[in-house]
Amino acid sequence: MTRSRGLWACALAVIAAACSSPRPLADDLDGKPWETQKTLLPSYPKEGNLIPFNVGPAKPFAFFVDSASVSIGQGGVVRYTLIARSPSAAMNVSYEAIRCETYERKVYAFGRSDGTWSQARNSEWVPIDRSQLNQQMALANDFFCSPSRVQTSEEAVQALVRGGYQPMWIR
Repeated sequence: MTRSRGLWACALAVIAAACSSPRPLADDLDGKPWETQKTLLPSYPKEGNLIPFNVGPAKPFAFFVDSASVSIGQGGVVRYTLIARSPSAAMNVSYEAIRCETYERKVYAFGRSDGTWSQARNSEWVPIDRSQLNQQMALANDFFCSPSRVQTSEEAVQALVRGGYQPMWIR
């Protein structure tokens, strides 16, 4: 009888844990005022630090990550500066993050032509759309999150340089 009570107690604990809402993962920059966030943003990207990566043949833009900006934050959040260059040489610069655990992305700031940062209007975590080939999905699938998550900024940069992530035990 005591054993069945113990099993019931364990079962109820498992059910209660499964029903509880997940706690959102912490992010070093979440909830901080823009003035504080600005001090944590990386330097504006330099041409010599740009690592190209392929998004697919359907995208006319060339995509780059600034190697000097790559960092790993709390909860394995990978932050990076993304550069999208059009065929006419127009550039979009953004400081972004990917959270591999929940497969989400976030934009913190956009680069201005004078080399400064402008706060993103909507700086919320949003799911990465797995149905469309885009730069965030390519970074998550091919470099930062798959087959396993990068652990250090050096691993993330090396994945970009090699053209894909390989865990230490595969190399």
